[in-house]
Amino acid sequence: MQVVAKKLPAVTVAMGSSSSSVVAGAMEVPEITTASPITTADRHQKSTSPYEVVREVAGSNAVVVFSMSGCCMCTVVKRLLFGLGVGPTIVELDHLASGAPDIQAVLFHLLQESSSSSSEGGGVAVGRQPVPAVFVGGKYLGGIETLMACHINGSLVPLLKDAGALWL
Repeated sequence: MQVVAKKLPAVTVAMGSSSSSVVAGAMEVPEITTASPITTADRHQKSTSPYEVVREVAGSNAVVVFSMSGCCMCTVVKRLLFGLGVGPTIVELDHLASGAPDIQAVLFHLLQESSSSSSEGGGVAVGRQPVPAVFVGGKYLGGIETLMACHINGSLVPLLKDAGALWL
């Protein structure tokens, strides 16, 4: 399995014989491109775990958003980042041929870990969804609540600059 991250104005995802692209408003949203469907057999043959896939994609891009195309909170995250001038790498989990449930499990585990390390919530991620999941500079930032909190308190832009996602 080879996961290739592309940051292009218009990117298609080749999955078997069909191709699709994701559109948010009037802009094309870049997303992870795979040359062929990701199968469980491929993952076991090359010993690439979902955790390694998440780590590789997050570590090789300044900003990554794991998303579901029909999720309104994911759309809010993408629009905020695009509005700030960031071109995040978008991974639409519902467009992956397979492996999406495994990646969601990894993201949920990260959500639980971040909840347990923060004082609020008592370590329980009850009612919280694993998407949107935002990574900045290869590190898990959190979901929409964390992203909005960082934006409101003024720490988001410096994080994005440190990650190389903003130059101004």
